[in-house]
Amino acid sequence: MSKKLIKSGLIVSMMTLISRVLGLVRDVVIANVMGASAMSDVFLLANKIPNFLRRLFAEGAFAQAFVPVLSEYKIKDEEAAKETDGLNQHQQTRLLIAEVSGTLGVIVTWVTLFGMLASPLVVMLFGFGFIEWVDGSPGGERFDLAANLLKITFPYLWFISFTALAGAVLNTMGKFAVAAFTPVLLNVGIIIMAIYGSAYTQSPAHALAWGVFLGGLIQFLFQIPFLYQAGMFVKPKWAWQSKGVKKIRQLIIPALFGVSVTQINLLFDTLIASFLITGSISWLYYANRLLEFPLGLFGIGIATVILPSLAKLHSKNSPKEFTATLDWGIKIISLFGWPAFAGLMVLAQPIVMLLFMRGEFNQSEVIQVSMALFAYLSGLLSFMFIKILAPGYYARQDTKTPVSIGIKAMAANMVFNLILAPFFGFVGLAIATSLSATLNAWLLYRGLKAQGVYQLSQTTLLFIGKIVVSAGIMAIVVYQLSDSFELWLNLTFIEQVQKLIVCILLGAISYLISIILMGVRISDFKVSNE
Repeated sequence: MSKKLIKSGLIVSMMTLISRVLGLVRDVVIANVMGASAMSDVFLLANKIPNFLRRLFAEGAFAQAFVPVLSEYKIKDEEAAKETDGLNQHQQTRLLIAEVSGTLGVIVTWVTLFGMLASPLVVMLFGFGFIEWVDGSPGGERFDLAANLLKITFPYLWFISFTALAGAVLNTMGKFAVAAFTPVLLNVGIIIMAIYGSAYTQSPAHALAWGVFLGGLIQFLFQIPFLYQAGMFVKPKWAWQSKGVKKIRQLIIPALFGVSVTQINLLFDTLIASFLITGSISWLYYANRLLEFPLGLFGIGIATVILPSLAKLHSKNSPKEFTATLDWGIKIISLFGWPAFAGLMVLAQPIVMLLFMRGEFNQSEVIQVSMALFAYLSGLLSFMFIKILAPGYYARQDTKTPVSIGIKAMAANMVFNLILAPFFGFVGLAIATSLSATLNAWLLYRGLKAQGVYQLSQTTLLFIGKIVVSAGIMAIVVYQLSDSFELWLNLTFIEQVQKLIVCILLGAISYLISIILMGVRISDFKVSNE
């Protein structure tokens, strides 16, 4: 189990690394083209709305509800195949995929059509601060542009819903690399249109919107051959009342809250930020994108391989291995999450400067994004732990507990927003999101502990303590190696790259030496055999 998890985790993390690097390249291109302008705010809003809905219809709540049921069907098919010498292999699994894809397809198609036709209404709903610019009043073009861009970006929801469904199927079949690589194609589409599309569209924002459309289409088409190869490419059918779809429906409704709390909180941030000074949405976006790099690389990467494994262990009634797998996830997240937190805290401004400070993106905006990043980083470990703890519920097909936790976290986020935003502006929104994520993670852990599913052992707590101390030592080393903000500004681009590489490499070496001296060993990550 341990070797298999580590291998799968490495595959997903490597593919995710490629995607995140290209994602940073994409953001560098966007920052260069539009900076943190009003046009940038509008595009990011038009891009965030279908991305938020993606969490509901695609890899968020849907995946958390679909994967455990699919794993259950797969195990039953495997047992039936043994009794019939391999005849009718995956018969029920294929039927479930056909029913789910058909039912999901009809729902997402209607939602997509509504989003495109009613784009002004959707902009009012998600970007309420833009409403004051309707009817030709000063700045009216911003509202109109948001509505027009949303018509282009909304079909991304349709493409990514089927992409996520295909990815969930492939992950359940143990084929993690394809689904993990697929997001790379979205970044490629946006980068191509950002560089070459502006000459053929009304504005850079329109070019980027068409890049989202193109990237979604390519992602959708990319996974079809792999589904066919795995024998899981089936004809969709509407089956609202089928047993499998009913079960997923029952699981997905609470999961909409439980797994999407972070995204809902970020959307609330965008809504409130639309009332703040121009650039607030962009500053939060760029800071969140940098936060997403370690979160996607480690948190989402590990969570992706843990969910199918936990669902399988639950179906096989293996509670000890289930607990051990959760513990393995917590240790892995701690191993990579704490040094990522410490390193980004120390190097936030140089990294933002190196990546974005060119074209329309100036020194002032580097400082603003860095401030938002500091605030988001305070919740980095909480965001990561949520990704590991939530599957502990969904793999057991328990979505009722996370829904109550999700509602509490969302309510807390809104309270924190109202308290902090008047004093700290957009930074207060980021702080509120981090605080609510911490509350969410704590409640998820407390729930698992109360249910007797998982509790941090003294051994694991000692392990985390060693990691925290080692990350602290690394932060001190990196801080001593780094220069002040003013000195970084005086370096050329090449000198900045060289300096940053030296800081990261020596920081990583100091961390590795520290954890070895602290007694952290490979044996700490072993998981019992199934």
